[in-house]
Amino acid sequence: MGRADTHVHTEYSGFNKLGVMKFPESVASPEAQVDKAREDGMNVVCITDHDETAGAFIAQKYAHQKYDDIQVVVGEEVTTADGEIIGLFLTERVPDMLSIEETVDIIRSQGGLTIAPHPFSFHVPGLKERIFDIDLDGFETINGGHPDAYTNMFARIVMDRYPGRWAEISGSDAHSTYTSGYNWTEFPGTTADELRKAILDKTTVAKGEPAPVFGQVQWSVDVVIGGQKLLYKSLIGKLKNVPNDHLIEKINSINDLKKATGIFAGCLYVVPPVSFIATLLSTYYLKVGARDMTARIPERLNNIDRIIKAVDASGGPGHGRNHL
Repeated sequence: MGRADTHVHTEYSGFNKLGVMKFPESVASPEAQVDKAREDGMNVVCITDHDETAGAFIAQKYAHQKYDDIQVVVGEEVTTADGEIIGLFLTERVPDMLSIEETVDIIRSQGGLTIAPHPFSFHVPGLKERIFDIDLDGFETINGGHPDAYTNMFARIVMDRYPGRWAEISGSDAHSTYTSGYNWTEFPGTTADELRKAILDKTTVAKGEPAPVFGQVQWSVDVVIGGQKLLYKSLIGKLKNVPNDHLIEKINSINDLKKATGIFAGCLYVVPPVSFIATLLSTYYLKVGARDMTARIPERLNNIDRIIKAVDASGGPGHGRNHL
């Protein structure tokens, strides 16, 4: 049985926004993520940057030239109007902010597979109940970036409630090298082609557990320090634009005052106790959110049962298709 990390990010994932703060999604290079996946014992790693495939192609070329025991699948975590979806085995970038139906059609036109990341998350944009009426190959029953007590648990309940419909997937959702290796998708074989076959045959097994909260803290500090370094290099005129690297493009596009402010704000965050207070607040938010969502499980399952019956009565969204 082989191991695949089916959900990994690099510096090509750009940046995100939390209130008034903007921060890099990742500062890990494609090469570093390949090296880390190999250290973690992965046979396959899927690079799935937000709305970009450039980093995945770099990682694939790097792995092909340097190693003979790990393969890279080109993927993308696509932002749609209905939530995020991962396309695997892509040949080019999939446009973002289209409807989920249009996005699935584009992924299929490339011979790609469709995976729903963290579908039932209550704090990031998952597809939620839309996974039941689209042509989906699998969804994550373990997402490594969700240590809350609800998201993965409910995904597992849904997978077990309707066996044989989707492949079960476990991806680290690692935005740094600190949060990978804790969970993986197990499959018969060791190659990317065998992973593809296993997803289509629904013979994958979700393994592991989410990265610990401390790993998430390390990621946040990592991106802040990495972002500060990039801001400083840009401030002194030594940060060169890289094609399709939207993080660097954004940093170079802001004025010097904003760069200096970003460096100062980053210093405040990484110096205790600010990062620890942020961690405590995040942990409390996840605990309360998971408690509230868990109380609604019976009602939500009843609604899902109705959706499934309606979908089946209409002929289904494409379950069981063989994609060449």
